[in-house]
Amino acid sequence: MDNASSSTNTPVPAPAKDRTRLWAGLSAAFFPVAFVGAVVLLLSSVQVSGCVTYGVECTRGLPWWLFPGSAGAAGVAFLVALAAPRPQVRRWALGAQLFAECTAIMVVLSYHPGLA
Repeated sequence: MDNASSSTNTPVPAPAKDRTRLWAGLSAAFFPVAFVGAVVLLLSSVQVSGCVTYGVECTRGLPWWLFPGSAGAAGVAFLVALAAPRPQVRRWALGAQLFAECTAIMVVLSYHPGLA
C-alpha cells in the first residue's frame, strides 16, 4: 500500500467565508433606524417630552459632542471594513464600527436616566 495514494483522497477543507463586509453594511444600514427608534423611545417618556415641551425636569446626559464623534468614527470604521484587503483588519474594523454605533445610541439614550 502506497502512502502517497491514500493522502490524495483526503478532502481539503474549503476556506471559511468572510462575511464582515455584509455585517458592516447591515450595521451601517440599521444605524439610522436605531437612532430614530432611540429618539422615539426617548420622546415617549413623560420626563423628556415635558422637557422638550415645557422646559421642566431636564436632565443632562453624556456630552452631546460624543454623538457626531462616535458616528464619524463608525463611518470611518465602516469604510475600513469594506476596503481593507485582510480579513483580520476587516474584523477589527467591524468591531470598532459596532462599538462606535452603540456609543452614539447611548449618547441619545443618556438624556433620560431611566432608559440608559
